[in-house]
Amino acid sequence: MIDFIAIFIYFFAVIDPIGTVPVFIAVTRHHSVQEKRKIALMAFLMSAAILVFFIVAGELILSAMNIPLSAFQVAGGIVLFLFAMQMIFGESKPDQEVKLIKSEQETAIYPLAVPSIASPGAMLAAVLLTENARYHVWEQVQTGLTMLAVLLVVLVLMLAASSVHRLIGNSGASIISRVMGLILASVATANTMAGIKEYFVL
Repeated sequence: MIDFIAIFIYFFAVIDPIGTVPVFIAVTRHHSVQEKRKIALMAFLMSAAILVFFIVAGELILSAMNIPLSAFQVAGGIVLFLFAMQMIFGESKPDQEVKLIKSEQETAIYPLAVPSIASPGAMLAAVLLTENARYHVWEQVQTGLTMLAVLLVVLVLMLAASSVHRLIGNSGASIISRVMGLILASVATANTMAGIKEYFVL
């Protein structure tokens, strides 16, 4: 049995549903209410498909390239830690991705589905939390369902984006993003240490 709360918090930190709200508002500012709903659903489906793909095939790809999962865990932990540091000390997720919107084509795929929802951190988490040697199939399914629950939170927040943004504002989203970064830094450190231990034990 997996720790649903811990995994939910982990995915909540790397996906950052609240930080997606300002991005979604900027992406859809010229669209009608009906079009906004379609964009939100499309972004949800695309990000879910991407992350499920990493759950199913991520470790297989690593095996085909003869990369031990412990090495990937160390690398993933380092990347997640750097990602967390950027969340804490750099520009927040909303600030970064709203800038992407200003310079790129505004679509549900980019930057909304990728990299806002299905972020590099989320992809790494999908692989690390479904390691075949540590988790049996049912536990991997449970992790996948927990991840989808976080994505459903993202979908609900996107559908209610205008109300949420009025409530917390850009400053609130930035604060929450930095708190999630601190949690993610702790998780990344634990993953790196576990990967180093497993690599030298093997």
